[in-house]
Amino acid sequence: MRLRLGKRYGGLAHGFGCACHTPAVLEINRRIVAGLDRRSVLKGIAASFAAVSLGQSGAFAQTPGKPLLFSNVRIFDGRQGSLVQGSGVLVVDNKIEALVPAAETVADADVIDCGGRVLMPGLIDSHWHTMLAGIPELVAMTADVPYVHLVAAQQAEATLLRGFTTVRDVGGPSFSVKRAIDEGRFPGPRIFPAGAMISQTSGHGDFRFRYEVPRGSGNDITHAEAAGISAIADGVPEVLRRVREQLMLGASQIKIMVGGGVSSAYDPIDTMQFLPEEIRAAVDAAADWGTYVCAHVYTSDGVNRAIDNGVKCIEHGQLADEDTVRKMADTGTWWSIQPFLADEDSNPKSDPVQRQQQEEIAVGTVRAFELGQKHKVKMAWGTDILFNPRGTPGQGRQLAKLSRWFDNAEILRMATGHSGDLLAMSGARSPYRGKLGVIEQGAFADLLVVEGNPLEDIDLVADPGTNFRIIVKDGRIHKDTLRG
Repeated sequence: MRLRLGKRYGGLAHGFGCACHTPAVLEINRRIVAGLDRRSVLKGIAASFAAVSLGQSGAFAQTPGKPLLFSNVRIFDGRQGSLVQGSGVLVVDNKIEALVPAAETVADADVIDCGGRVLMPGLIDSHWHTMLAGIPELVAMTADVPYVHLVAAQQAEATLLRGFTTVRDVGGPSFSVKRAIDEGRFPGPRIFPAGAMISQTSGHGDFRFRYEVPRGSGNDITHAEAAGISAIADGVPEVLRRVREQLMLGASQIKIMVGGGVSSAYDPIDTMQFLPEEIRAAVDAAADWGTYVCAHVYTSDGVNRAIDNGVKCIEHGQLADEDTVRKMADTGTWWSIQPFLADEDSNPKSDPVQRQQQEEIAVGTVRAFELGQKHKVKMAWGTDILFNPRGTPGQGRQLAKLSRWFDNAEILRMATGHSGDLLAMSGARSPYRGKLGVIEQGAFADLLVVEGNPLEDIDLVADPGTNFRIIVKDGRIHKDTLRG
């Protein structure tokens, strides 16, 4: 059988994208010019090239311009509940070219013998905050905006090395970080950005302190608004303006706040936010651009108002009753839900009222997963790690917690193929033209080689440093501890 390999990528040329132009190597040059002693320089070189090996220039024996063939693998394809055996996966450029019979060879391909390990799609976190996950709330709301971006860039690489090759960002100014990742300037996951969280005055995205009320004038915006974290809008014209601004900046979906939350100080969870006509305005503006609105909300009343006015995805919803969950199923509304269990992975809160709210939501979380499963709601999984730098390493651990409600195959589908279906709702506003979360011909080559079988032991995803032996994003190897 002769395989058509398609167009190959051009390799790594000297210049942009070359290792000698990375910050790590530029730091080596700076040290040399500064006249540091030879021993310090050698230490710097070793440390810097170790950093390069984890970044965008680390190819791990990946030959530029050649296809990659992952052989001797058992495949979880993001859909089926069992492993596909007897095939290898051929990657050309940044996509999967074919599933190749095991007995077949591919001329001129770099072959990676995976030793019978499991090959699966890269993980997808459907509720992530690129800019806000790895930084405390007070710092995010007061620091210089460039500092927030630098912390986010650092966290982006860590996210990728945890096996999350794609995130749906549902709040924060991630456009510039996304662009730099897509251009290969530093490593990180694919980002589906929502941009600023759109909130009413006093809503979940109104991060003002009490002394900042009232606004001084129409041009007196808060630090959070100036940074692009949130956008306050009251009335249909303002909602239309703020939604359209985020679409102009490159939003793949729009995030609005329809109810109260825990991380904001002045909007109790039971509050209803945005009038029906305001929600409808956001939905119509997004639909005009071929995409959809997702809504932060916990309560039944808020979920119903959101669905009745065209919202396509509910973020959280842990306090919804059974009739509301049934309505989500009947209307085909997506449920992006997180394992909020008031445990060691909870976003830290010192205020007793916020801690009490976390406990209330934890009780609702158990019931929500049970009801969602019972009524077969379209469910996607996310973490919503927020203002919690200590919590980011537990990203995979939060996925493993779903074993309380689902079998391992369904858990993996929720973080791969199902989440890929949710991302596809962005339509023409999707930043990436190709399938995500699956291993099939034409899908993006975002792949993990796993030590062990996650269909048998889902806890493997909780320790990516040990168990994800190879991490590939966009056809490029970012980690390889299998071959050295």
